[in-house]
Amino acid sequence: MLRLGRPALRLRMTFGVMAFVLSLFAGRLVLLQGVDPDSYAQAATKENARTYTLHASRGTIEDRNGVELAVTEDAVAITADPKQTKPVAQQLAAILAPKLPGSTTAKLVAAMSGTGRFAYVARRVSPTTWTAIQNEMKAANVPIAEQNKGKPKEQQAPLLTGLYTEEDPIRSHPNGSIAASVVGVTGGDGKALSGLEYGLNSKLSGKDGSAMYEVDAKGNKIPNANHTVVEPKPGLSVQLTLDTDLQFFAEKRIEQAVKQYKASSGTVVVMDVKSGELMAMANYPTFDPNKKYTSADLNNPALERSYEPGSVQKVVTMAALADAGKINLGTKLKVPGSIDVQRRIIKDHWPHDTMNLTISGVIAKSSNVGTIMAAQQMPIAQFVKYLHDFGFGEPTGLNFPGETKGLLTPGDEWPELTRSNVAFGQGLSVNAVQETAAVNAVANGGVYMPPKLVRNYVDANGTVTPNQAAPGRRVVSEQAAKEVTTMMEAVTAKKGTAPQAAIDGYLVAGKTGTAQQVDPKTGKYGKWATSFAGFAPADNPRFVTYVVLHDPSDGVRGGGLQGGPVFRDVMSYALQKYVVPPSGAKQPEIPITWTDSGR
Repeated sequence: MLRLGRPALRLRMTFGVMAFVLSLFAGRLVLLQGVDPDSYAQAATKENARTYTLHASRGTIEDRNGVELAVTEDAVAITADPKQTKPVAQQLAAILAPKLPGSTTAKLVAAMSGTGRFAYVARRVSPTTWTAIQNEMKAANVPIAEQNKGKPKEQQAPLLTGLYTEEDPIRSHPNGSIAASVVGVTGGDGKALSGLEYGLNSKLSGKDGSAMYEVDAKGNKIPNANHTVVEPKPGLSVQLTLDTDLQFFAEKRIEQAVKQYKASSGTVVVMDVKSGELMAMANYPTFDPNKKYTSADLNNPALERSYEPGSVQKVVTMAALADAGKINLGTKLKVPGSIDVQRRIIKDHWPHDTMNLTISGVIAKSSNVGTIMAAQQMPIAQFVKYLHDFGFGEPTGLNFPGETKGLLTPGDEWPELTRSNVAFGQGLSVNAVQETAAVNAVANGGVYMPPKLVRNYVDANGTVTPNQAAPGRRVVSEQAAKEVTTMMEAVTAKKGTAPQAAIDGYLVAGKTGTAQQVDPKTGKYGKWATSFAGFAPADNPRFVTYVVLHDPSDGVRGGGLQGGPVFRDVMSYALQKYVVPPSGAKQPEIPITWTDSGR
């Protein structure tokens, strides 16, 4: 006998189950909309979101007149969504490879066939190249779309899609090799590698931003969907003290000299006397940062190479002695052909018997022996203090990456031989900017001006912030500087060591240098550096120019013969460009010898 169930019980059980299920839905709804709606919304958004880096615009580097030396140009990074590009990676690579120098089909296929939803395919691609890639992809998709018409979705060939872009600015150098070793470069990944690009990177680079967009299943941005944008902060632009025209002329002139005398390298530095601003810092060999270069090309020898300066250093020695009252323009010396210092024989660069030389004659003839005799009158500790005051053994303050501070024997308890060698420019090492700044102190009436390479910083709104350099400091008296200037005027006279450095219409003060250098292969003296430093007009100095040639192997070696003509040409260009009038002063008659009867 069939018994019927109890309908009331079944009905109550059914309603109970339904109420339980509905309570679960209600609880979930309360959780989603009431308790923690944001986290769930963020999770959903994250699942369908793509984040893009908004690269900050890197600041421009320009010269004192606004001529651009390093700029940022628009470019893009090509990115891929491997989920979309994997099926068509070979076809896409065939389009990309011919347009992306340095890439290969294999590398491109690998980038577009990985896991995940994002991969970089190429960096710093010009907008023109990306447009060409897009056009070729569109053209390739036309026949594919035609073939797919009427076919079931699972039988359709995939379209070429899945490539995207994001801003990826590129660095370029509008003036090529001009000041390349000073400005420096950034690498293919945008990171600073050398020069001011590296040293000022924190100011130039700015701060990247980001953008997050919701995308559909195909990776396309969803119009009017939620998105978050953090704007990038542009970097500061940097205005240098360099003059591009003068820099270019100095670079070409030192290149000519290096080739003429078969030297390994050369440097020219031009400094504004009153401000300490570096108007030119030219090196040869150099490189074009827009073309291929090696890591060895990236150094700046004007600041990164140290060497023994030779007789140019006598300018500093004489300034110290004059300031201390040990010599004056009336000082007369009987100078033998050699001198014994701690059982070491030191000679002049030319053989001679005992000569009656004035102190100006010691400089004009560049006598090592006469310089040592004069320097022996000063206590060593006092001499060392003057050297530090002139900036030797100390950083220049430019904070240039890789800069050497040279080498100065520590302490002030030197043996007599060390003092004697340093007095005429051996036994210490310097960089070219240090030596320029030291000579500049004499030109500037005894006041040392710290070298300056950066004039201003400029933000994206055009607000200019001057770069505050260290103040000048007096290192010798004005009288001492004038006396040494007079001595240096004798160098460019007809009977001096560098008449080749004279400039028609201008009074020129200068000093030659020919110094032995240690050969790194042997650890012994076996190489040379020839140099010339000077300023003009000598009676009202505007510029100091310093020239150094390393390892010249052709022609008669000498700072006057090899460095003097380069100084003359570069200084003449600077004086003409800045319309510095000749004073009309004539070369003074400076006695360089004396007779016993005239004592």
